[in-house]
Amino acid sequence: MKSVQAEPASTSARAATAGKPSLAKPLAGKVIVLDPGHNGGNYRHPEAINKKVNVLTQWKPCDTTGTATNDGYSEAAFAWDVANRMVKLLRAKGATVKLTRDGNSGVGPCITQRAAIGNRAHANAAVSIHADGAAESARGFHVIMPKKIGGPVDPVVGSSRKLGLALRDAYKEGTGMPYSTYIGKNALDYRNDLGGLNLSTVPKVFVETGNMRNPIDAAKLKDPRFRQRIAASLTEGLQNYLD
Repeated sequence: MKSVQAEPASTSARAATAGKPSLAKPLAGKVIVLDPGHNGGNYRHPEAINKKVNVLTQWKPCDTTGTATNDGYSEAAFAWDVANRMVKLLRAKGATVKLTRDGNSGVGPCITQRAAIGNRAHANAAVSIHADGAAESARGFHVIMPKKIGGPVDPVVGSSRKLGLALRDAYKEGTGMPYSTYIGKNALDYRNDLGGLNLSTVPKVFVETGNMRNPIDAAKLKDPRFRQRIAASLTEGLQNYLD
């Protein structure tokens, strides 16, 4: 009988792992949309950002200026910085990453368009990056997740909750930032009035990374080293969810 030569182990291994992400690129094949809140030029164009858009449960302004620390570090600049740090980390893990805006000197886009960008990308996950502007005595972070509204978000409410939990746990562990003392329960808040969530057909949440009006939180959010920890923690949360 003619002998059959065994297939080289290396060939077998390659066949077995074909199409699977490597350990070095665990997010290969995944599409992630990052939505840095607001925009640095919004305050110059109230006529544009105050235009009302339909978010299905109500009509809301196209966008807002966002908040800032008491010494003027804007939420828009903060969100843009964190998003770009995350882009580098996520791409290094093999993910395809798209941003909802291309700089921090423009206007918008409207909240409806931000949702549409994630939808068109068929994102595996979308994260809107924010920092809150609550009372100075209020501390901590929270994650905002969608509710069912009888609209396009309904099929992804469950997966959005899983995404939110993964991000919350990774953020708490990676940054040490406390759960919000002023909103939600265990850093989780559910809303049906945000266009970025209501109109999303992909799993999406908002992360309010801290309170810019609280001096303790603000000092952290202004620190580039802490912003890198934020980016790394949210990246870890995304990987945990997508795994």
